[in-house]
Amino acid sequence: MSEPTSIEPHPSAHHHVARMSGRDTLEHHRTATTLELLFDLTFVIAFSLAASQLAHLFAEGHFTAGLMGFGFATFAICWAWINFSWFASAYDTDDWIFRSVTMVQMVGVLILAIGLPPMFESIDKGEHLNNGVMVLGYVVMRVAMVFQWLRASRQNPARRQACIAYVKAISAAQLGWIVLIFFDFSLVVTFAMVVALTAVEMVGPCIAEMRYGGTPWHAHHIAERYGLLAIIALGEGVVGTVASISAVVDGDGWNLDVALVCLAGTGLTFGMWWIYFLLPSAEVLHHHRLKRSFVWGYGHIPIFASIVATGAGLHVAAYYIEHKAHISSVATVLTVAVPVALYIGLLYAMYAYLLRQTDRLHLWLLFGTALVLAASVVAAMAWLDMAMCLIILMFAPVVTIVGYEAGGHRHRMAALERSLHEGEAAR
Repeated sequence: MSEPTSIEPHPSAHHHVARMSGRDTLEHHRTATTLELLFDLTFVIAFSLAASQLAHLFAEGHFTAGLMGFGFATFAICWAWINFSWFASAYDTDDWIFRSVTMVQMVGVLILAIGLPPMFESIDKGEHLNNGVMVLGYVVMRVAMVFQWLRASRQNPARRQACIAYVKAISAAQLGWIVLIFFDFSLVVTFAMVVALTAVEMVGPCIAEMRYGGTPWHAHHIAERYGLLAIIALGEGVVGTVASISAVVDGDGWNLDVALVCLAGTGLTFGMWWIYFLLPSAEVLHHHRLKRSFVWGYGHIPIFASIVATGAGLHVAAYYIEHKAHISSVATVLTVAVPVALYIGLLYAMYAYLLRQTDRLHLWLLFGTALVLAASVVAAMAWLDMAMCLIILMFAPVVTIVGYEAGGHRHRMAALERSLHEGEAAR
């Protein structure tokens, strides 16, 4: 009998302290880690609370308060996620220190999520913005983030200036966030401070990446991370579909409307998922790291917001079916149609930005999409059943899918080849 061979321990078999020297930007088979997936679960809660609050206010007809609160909430959620994800793409060591600090950041996300309902309520009542709990959660996350950047600055001397630029921007903004906890400002002043503090934080990445050589983030990895968050956001569409189905079943029992609502909600969510992954994000970012990463990275915030808002619209449709909504059928359909229109329009705009090309085919597809969206609104104006209105809406992303599968894929490949060639020539 042969002697048993010894098994060499895999580098990830333990989680001893590792040097935070930066990841390889050309690392093969770089994928999201299980820790990143666990971290994302906290954003499931945050998105869910934001969507449910938006749906409640929309169903009551409080559109201005709903939009203000939702805009503030989704920006805070997405901004927190973006900061962690880009850092992890560059400096994830997966040692016990990195894991522990990430757990602290997860606690901060949950605190932020808990603060969403009182924030929405304060805006709805026209009071001073009650965002103390939200900002507390944000402070917890940002203090942990500063620790991570300081660690990277010490252990990666070649990129020390870039890391310190992040530290300075976050720390300066952090003082402002803390002020928001202890002082009760008006809504206008608070939103003005949020805009100013966000601008301060954005200065850090701009200086770090463009002036000091940047950080070693991985293009394919970060594109995958954004895709995973898009899927998490799309989960609100599934939740909204279930709410709509439950509303029909509770009202009339199992009937044709149940099947139609199920098909409409699932089909709409599925179609939105399909067209998101037509974006050639990873390939373009790999060849155009600095020139196109900022707009791509921050431009996803309204994309994520429109996805979550679509799920909230499906919640509003459930309220309408249950006769709990205080708005018309047209307004109800618009709560779904408008975010779907924004989502599709933003994807086309992002495609044109990434590839630096506007295709005539895209104009026709957008026109067809607009017709479908308008048809759903007209159907509501004609007092067509809500289930049928949602069925019509379901075909909005299908226009793009059919156009891509019929011939758009050839346009995409040609445009991508030109973009990659330009990237190679610029190096």
